[in-house]
Amino acid sequence: MPSAADIIKDYVTEFSRLQDWMMPIKDVAPDTYESMHKRYLELKVTLSSLGVNLTEIDRIKE
Repeated sequence: MPSAADIIKDYVTEFSRLQDWMMPIKDVAPDTYESMHKRYLELKVTLSSLGVNLTEIDRIKE
């Protein structure tokens, strides 16, 4: 079973990568962006509940 630190690390990595993918497609593929935005919100809630400060790593800020 992964440790809490491993889970947080994986989620932070996914959160960062997802934001990188979201930014350039917002206007080009709004349906895809919306789908990604749902995952973004899930990750944001999960990371917040785990005590991760999102101030520095949240580039979307929606």
